[in-house]
Amino acid sequence: MTGLRERWRLKAMHAIQERALDLFDEKGFGAVTIEEIAAAADVSPSTVYRLFGTKEGIIVADEFDTMSADEIEAIVDPRDPIGSLLRSVRADESTPEPASDSQGADDGAPVDRGPWRRVRYHFTEPSVRMAACASADRTSQRLVPLIASTGQLNETQARVATNALVFGYFAALEQWYLDGGNRPIADYVEDGLRPLRAIWPSVDDEDPA
Repeated sequence: MTGLRERWRLKAMHAIQERALDLFDEKGFGAVTIEEIAAAADVSPSTVYRLFGTKEGIIVADEFDTMSADEIEAIVDPRDPIGSLLRSVRADESTPEPASDSQGADDGAPVDRGPWRRVRYHFTEPSVRMAACASADRTSQRLVPLIASTGQLNETQARVATNALVFGYFAALEQWYLDGGNRPIADYVEDGLRPLRAIWPSVDDEDPA
């Protein structure tokens, strides 16, 4: 069960991210300061720095970053990490969230919706892209032991395959953005990661009901 302190931390993070995105959409990423974000979110600048570290961190941070190994193991099936990822993406896409007042439509970006509101900044701001790649690398490092635990792949193969999975997901997000963001992200993830099904066949296909 999530403790009170952890619930407060997640609520504060979400509030700061939303207020930051409002400012980024209105003024541009480069023109906004941490101090402005803190004021908009009604927290201190030190709180923003403590929770995110940098302005780029506000964009790329998610709950996976602070999950324990046990929590990761509970949501990622090492026999079918593609299926686990797709379930997570579909769950996020099906979660209704109110639209932002700042749509940021003047640059032709996809309409803001739910957790994907941050995605376009990954591909329009070089510093955010670098932070996202660093975050993806950390995610891959955390997943490698779990993927290797099945014995299906040796350590080298597990590391290579996991990087292909994590950075393949990032590439699928980029293609979704470049295509205008009008189709479900899950379609892009499923299609983009299909070559990796040679490594991880769908568990649903293997286990008949």
